[in-house]
Amino acid sequence: MKYETTIGLEIHVQLQTRTKMFCSCALGFGEEPNTRTCPVCLALPGALPVANAEAIHFGLLIGLALGCDLNPLSKFDRKQYFYPDSPKGYQISQNEEPLCSGGELGGVRIHRVHLEEDAAKTIHSGGGGGRILSSANSVVDFNRGGTPLCEIVTEPDITSAEQAGDFLRLLRTTMRRIGVSDVNMEEGSLRCDANISIRPSGQAQLGVKTELKNMNSFRFIERGIRAEVARQEGLLRAGQPVVQETLHFDPRTERLTSMRSKEEAHDYRYFPEPDLTPVSITAEMLERARAALPELPAARAGRFEQELGLHPDTARLLAWRAELGDYYEEALATGAEPVPLANWTTNELVQRLGADADPATSNVRPAALGVLVTLVTQKKITAAAAKTVLDKLVAEGGDPTAIVETENLAAMGGADELAPVVAAALEAQPAIAERIKNGDPKPMGAIIGAVMKETKGRADGKEVTRLVREQLGL
Repeated sequence: MKYETTIGLEIHVQLQTRTKMFCSCALGFGEEPNTRTCPVCLALPGALPVANAEAIHFGLLIGLALGCDLNPLSKFDRKQYFYPDSPKGYQISQNEEPLCSGGELGGVRIHRVHLEEDAAKTIHSGGGGGRILSSANSVVDFNRGGTPLCEIVTEPDITSAEQAGDFLRLLRTTMRRIGVSDVNMEEGSLRCDANISIRPSGQAQLGVKTELKNMNSFRFIERGIRAEVARQEGLLRAGQPVVQETLHFDPRTERLTSMRSKEEAHDYRYFPEPDLTPVSITAEMLERARAALPELPAARAGRFEQELGLHPDTARLLAWRAELGDYYEEALATGAEPVPLANWTTNELVQRLGADADPATSNVRPAALGVLVTLVTQKKITAAAAKTVLDKLVAEGGDPTAIVETENLAAMGGADELAPVVAAALEAQPAIAERIKNGDPKPMGAIIGAVMKETKGRADGKEVTRLVREQLGL
């Protein structure tokens, strides 16, 4: 029996505001524990929260970027639960009337977008299995408590681990592009839970879902989803039921372990937050958010594809990696041809710098790459010579034209200059020349390689092939 996978994601984006969600404590990462606190975020008696206007603005930006409906009136609620990292005994969140609803990104529908505050950070150490309530091995750092979060909940539209990874990469790029978060998973400013179920192909009713938590990279999320889908398939094929529960995936061992049962929805006893007035979205707030919205990654990819003629995969890579796209557009300003420049940027440059490197911080200035590609397209240097120039640019920087002159890498002038080199190569390898003459084209590469070596990559491969055929009377 074949099974269909259904995945919905719950993503928490830590907003890059100056202060916390409901107090004036400054935000920071890696500060001395418990130094970014006040009576409000510590929930001391009599302290009253005030909503962060910048966080609301960021929430509107996110809603616009995701194509959501922006609710004219939203309110905050108390989500009741007891946990040592929540000093109030509840979390201020949004339940029935969130800031945004609906929307779509990368073919995945958005269910809702709402604002809330983050919990503090519990740090476990020593023995005892890390029991939360054991003060001997657990401490709490309240610096993170009260940090503004935006929770983005998708509809169950995702059908594979790969699609989940692609969606999250697009979401991360979008959040960075609009400037609301650095979405750094290592520092916890982007966190994701995945709700996963499978069902027999063609069945309308969804299967029993489980929730994967504590995944801190896109690669681990994809691996965790694959592992959970395989586990559920194994259970169903063995005639055993899938139990609704929360699971932890260990990327080191590829093991899934149960954290807690979720056979029934937890009752958080939401009720309206009495200390905060509802948020009314004014025309001025909407106008400010729309004015701050830049070109989004999906639109940028479409522009690269439609206006510049780039291959969809290349356009997507440049748009999804904003720093690479910015570099490309700056290099494009030199007048380089769009398609060759895109290929050199996403292939040769990325191979030399590394997949995750920001090219703007390298020795290769965007204008230098643009000039180099133009030298190739104008046939002033060969592609092989250009790679030699690029190696030098990566190592030392500089001007491509000057490097070509200094290293004597300019393309050879024409047939008169190249013909003797081709003749020498044929003479040095008579057996290969005879095979080519007898109609076998495969050894042609050996002659071209010999000519390229002799000319230090300055010869044009097509011209070499033409001269070989000419000299052999073909």
